[in-house]
Amino acid sequence: QVQLVESGGGLVQAGDSLTLSCAFSGRTFTNYNMGWFRQAPGKERDIVAVISLRDGRTGYAASVKGRFTIFRDNAKNTVYLLMNSLKTEDTAVYYCEGRMGALSMRLYDYDLWGQGTQVTVSS
Repeated sequence: QVQLVESGGGLVQAGDSLTLSCAFSGRTFTNYNMGWFRQAPGKERDIVAVISLRDGRTGYAASVKGRFTIFRDNAKNTVYLLMNSLKTEDTAVYYCEGRMGALSMRLYDYDLWGQGTQVTVSS
């Protein structure tokens, strides 16, 4: 059974950095393109960043480009999200996601996701 387990969330101040991790198990990690999306209270889910399974191509939402970096370690079956210069509007539950199809920036193209980790950014 496939599992995606996020960790690394917490309470930080605006301007701080935080790195989220997503541990993937149960299937062959390198068959999946991976990504992160988030959901703030009362708002729709938004895709944040994606990374391809083999060549490391990435994609970012405009709101995080230049501040967030997605990377993966295929040897550890883990995908990470490095978040710099955090803003209060980054407060959300962050979810890891995966799909076997082509790399996509469309949230609902992804059919695997974890339980999420809370990130709260205070001013």
